[in-house]
Amino acid sequence: MFHTDGFRVLDRRECLRLLAEVPVGRVVYTRQALPAVLPVNFRLDSDASVLMCTSPASDLVRAVDGAVVAFEADEFDAATRSGWSVVVTGLATLVTDPAEHERLSRTGPRSWMPLRDGVFVRIESEMVTGRELGGAPGAQ
Repeated sequence: MFHTDGFRVLDRRECLRLLAEVPVGRVVYTRQALPAVLPVNFRLDSDASVLMCTSPASDLVRAVDGAVVAFEADEFDAATRSGWSVVVTGLATLVTDPAEHERLSRTGPRSWMPLRDGVFVRIESEMVTGRELGGAPGAQ
C-alpha cells in the first residue's frame, strides 16, 4: 500500500527482485576523501551480492577494495512520475579466490568496456533499502 506521500517502502526481497531486472547502477564511494559516483553495469550473484567486472588498474578497484560502499539502481518513468530506487550498502572486496574468479569468468557480469584481464568486485548486500513511487495524480 502506498502512503499518502506516494512512496512505498520495499522489503529486501522486492528490492533484490528489482535489482535483478536492470543492467546498470551506480557505485557510491570515497575518492581522495570526497564522495564519488560511478555508473557501472552489474549483476546480482546467488548470495544477493552485487558483482561488477572492471580493469585491475582502475581507480575504482583501488578506492573500494575493503571499503564500505553504497550501490544504487533505479528505474523511473517521467511521463507517469513513477518508478523505484534500491540502495545496497556493504563491504566491497576484490574477488581473489582463483576458483571463484573462474566461476565468475563463466557466469558473472561482463564489463561493457573492452577488458583484457578483468577483475571482479563484490559488494555484500549487508543493508538493502528501497522505495517505490506510485505516480502522481494527473501525470501524463
